Amino acid sequence: MRAGLMALPVVFFAVFFAYPVAAITARGLGLSDGPGATGTGGGGFDPGRIAEVLGRPEILDVLWFTTWQALASTALTLLVALPGAYVLARFDFPGRKLLRAVVTVPFVLPTVVVGTAFLAVMGRRGLLDELWGVRLDTTVWAILLAHLFFNYAVVVRTVGGLWSQLDPRQEEAARVLGASRLGAFRRVTLPALTPAVAAAALMVFLFTYTSFGIVQILGGPAYTTLEAEVYRQTAQLLDLPTAAVLTLVQFAAVGAVLAVHARTVRRRETALKLVDPATTARRPRGAAQWTLLAAVLASITLLLLPLGVLVARSFGGPDGLLYYRALQDADASGGTFLVAPLTAVSTSLTYALAATAIAVLVGGLAAAALTRRAGRLVRGFDALLMLPLGVSAVTVGFGFLIALDEPPLDLRSSWWLVPLAQALVGVPFVVRTMLPVLRAVDVRLREAAAVLGASPWRAWREVDLPLVGRALLVAAGFAFAVSLGEFGATVFIARPDSPTLPVAVARLIGRPGDLNYGQAMALSTILMVVCAVSLLLLERVRVNRAGEL
Repeated sequence: MRAGLMALPVVFFAVFFAYPVAAITARGLGLSDGPGATGTGGGGFDPGRIAEVLGRPEILDVLWFTTWQALASTALTLLVALPGAYVLARFDFPGRKLLRAVVTVPFVLPTVVVGTAFLAVMGRRGLLDELWGVRLDTTVWAILLAHLFFNYAVVVRTVGGLWSQLDPRQEEAARVLGASRLGAFRRVTLPALTPAVAAAALMVFLFTYTSFGIVQILGGPAYTTLEAEVYRQTAQLLDLPTAAVLTLVQFAAVGAVLAVHARTVRRRETALKLVDPATTARRPRGAAQWTLLAAVLASITLLLLPLGVLVARSFGGPDGLLYYRALQDADASGGTFLVAPLTAVSTSLTYALAATAIAVLVGGLAAAALTRRAGRLVRGFDALLMLPLGVSAVTVGFGFLIALDEPPLDLRSSWWLVPLAQALVGVPFVVRTMLPVLRAVDVRLREAAAVLGASPWRAWREVDLPLVGRALLVAAGFAFAVSLGEFGATVFIARPDSPTLPVAVARLIGRPGDLNYGQAMALSTILMVVCAVSLLLLERVRVNRAGEL
């Protein structure tokens, strides 16, 4: 049964991830003919090339900065977001559902938009500069805060979802037996949360390790990540061999992180008693809980300040709607688009829905296959599912163009090319969202169903699905949100007459003029509203006895 569940995910990743990435890397290293194998990278593979590239002082500086800023960003995000995860999981207060949807919006914004929004707050003539004469752009703090802004929702929804399903009576029982509040949390709740915390930390680390747009805009020439360097070597210097070596370095680094994650988490996985999230949330009691709620609300308010800047700058003209009206006219952007920029809204929604369906199908099957403990082969497959989050989107985008150009995989003119690229990023979120809940289901429930004559399919439908139904819905929500905001690979494969919202925003930001910048802010605002409405609708869905991540 496990082999059958793994078949589709294995084929999907082999064809649409491993093959394109291997093709572009091989051409960069001179291992195959084609674009990039001559001129800058022809002449066959030279093993000394890897040592030469990694021996350059500027490359070593890039590797060092990429690693430590990712670790610092992950630690800062966990420090700020874990209290938010607890408050949104266990406190019941007016506006909680709306707030949970709103904090997810930053995660789907294109990184170029996030960088521009923070520049408007922290850069020259930005909000901080105007009020107090303080500038944080071109500093590490701007990068770390932008990463916190971007990844806050990952921790809140991944950890908070499982937290909301843990039976609070287990911790209360420990208190009755004499444990302190901190002791009960450390001995009962924390071990149960460890897989979810580790999964969230892993995703945050991978996103910050491959950070590109944020570093480009806020870091200036002094700070460069591996992702930014791969782009520079590929698009600006046309040095595919160096880009290929850096891609291999990313593979090795991400693989090592995934191996450590797998060993750490599997030692702590246990069956948990999961309950309906609606029964665990209560109104805050006591001064300490009300203070914690106020502190979390204050931190979220500050965190969302750049969104307010975006919205404010989207309004222009006498009636404030100049930029929104310009979105309906293809000529208003000065030839940037073949169609009206507003069509990017419907295009993005269509692509995102298709990508979500693919990601839920592939990721759901993979999560079901990984539910039970298994040997090294399955654990290796578990790690491979996360690689799309740690591989350069530039590499994936170019790989799609180079590898998927011949029958039977000639998809360059196909409508499905963009959803397939977006689904690659969505699948890891589906797997990491569903896996902690699936593994927390008591195996004795499945065994009881089997004893009563249920087939494996019926046992999954009658036992697992009711418990993880809401986790599946939230996984779909994450996949949809990620697909809406995917930019790195889509920018290379989206057709000029069918741009997605992030691609349209990036093109408008890259063009001079207040009108283009205002249209970019208007499209970003529309993207935020679409995402917030979608996630709010998801919050209203209720599935009996189901979990949420």
